[in-house]
Amino acid sequence: MKRGCLIGIIIGAFIALFILGMVLWGVKAYNGMVTMRESVTSQWGNVETTYQRRMDLIPNLVNTVKGAANFEQQTLTQVIEARAKATSVTIDPKNLNEQTMAQFQQAQGQVSSALARLMVVVEQYPELKATQNFRDLQVALEGTENRISVERRKFNEVAQSYNIYIKRFPQNFIAGMFGFEAKPYFKSAEGAEKAPEVKF
Repeated sequence: MKRGCLIGIIIGAFIALFILGMVLWGVKAYNGMVTMRESVTSQWGNVETTYQRRMDLIPNLVNTVKGAANFEQQTLTQVIEARAKATSVTIDPKNLNEQTMAQFQQAQGQVSSALARLMVVVEQYPELKATQNFRDLQVALEGTENRISVERRKFNEVAQSYNIYIKRFPQNFIAGMFGFEAKPYFKSAEGAEKAPEVKF
């Protein structure tokens, strides 16, 4: 009887240790997912900040260009409309999915396209290109475009780490139980394999 009781205690202890280990692993996995999801949210904020910087530069650029005689009003209107549409597309990082990411990228792509058309038209106005204000805005815009590229790349890296973590076994059980979902990536626009030629 004593031997049977001792075996029961040992088995009970092993079961208790196993359960405790599983609980501790579950807590660690959950906390890891929370930390990684917050990193994705934080990096999304950095992406939005760089895009906002570009949006803030556009009115100054448009006002500078408006001063040029006979400048094509349609081109300026397209830039203004693309900016307005892009600023209306806001995404809560908690609801970041393929569809919302595609909406965001499409709106920002329209801004990029409108700005590229504006710069092509500006080529016909050498007196405009020669002004210090315009040159300063060009440099600021170029720097912002580079920052956007860097922040998008960083976002994809952080999202990839998070996605891999929540999809791996056995973390995928915890992710499923607590609603941790994969985050989408920034994708290249069609034709992005060919670098755009930007002339200032």
